[in-house]
Amino acid sequence: MTDTLLAHRSIRKYKADPIPNTILDYILEAGTRASTTGNMQLYSIVVSTEKAIKEELSPCHFNQSMVKEAPVVLTFCADFNRFNRWCRQRNAEPGYDNFLSFFTAAIDALLVAQNVCVAAEDAGLGICYLGTTTYMAAKIIEILDLPPGVVPVTTVTVGYPDERPELTDRLPLEAVVHREKYHDYRATDIDHYYMEKELMATYQTFIKEHGKETLAQVFTDVRYNKDDNVLFSKSLLDILTKQGFMNHP
Repeated sequence: MTDTLLAHRSIRKYKADPIPNTILDYILEAGTRASTTGNMQLYSIVVSTEKAIKEELSPCHFNQSMVKEAPVVLTFCADFNRFNRWCRQRNAEPGYDNFLSFFTAAIDALLVAQNVCVAAEDAGLGICYLGTTTYMAAKIIEILDLPPGVVPVTTVTVGYPDERPELTDRLPLEAVVHREKYHDYRATDIDHYYMEKELMATYQTFIKEHGKETLAQVFTDVRYNKDDNVLFSKSLLDILTKQGFMNHP
């Protein structure tokens, strides 16, 4: 298992081979063994295998080819709908129509997603997280018929790999681990921790392709710029309101 964790790769090309139901059920069951707030299991997983559904979902993920090509697309949702219904059917009035409750359910959903991914890779499958889910939450809600109390938080494609990309770079351990207390970064620390990443040929190419001076500018001006962040933030807040998570006194 340790080797599997350290060898994680994001797989974007998949073989056409279907995932046997026994293996799919195993990785989903492994997901449900993840830690969860108060053992409430505030999540749902929508399993999409039909071609038509995947084609509908594809534009929500900016038409990345693996959404159509992967045999399975998993949408992980923060879900208080089921728990609220149980409460009301047992003469208990839930008070989970607030942002804290959404945040709690989102954490549950992400813990489940990571358990599923680890189990999938251990079973010889490849996975890729899609960061587009919260950008296009409104459309995903429509396509998957998600009721109030349910918000998609991440999507994962799963299948047998048809590629073996290089391991993605990571910052050194000392850049992200703080012993006992948080130790803020000096300018020299930032230079040291990011130097190897900045000098990589792939990232140097990014800088040149986008006409930027630094890799940081590629992130702030192109990949994740402020205007997009503000736009998608507003969209997500609107969705949380519509789905019943923004009640404030």
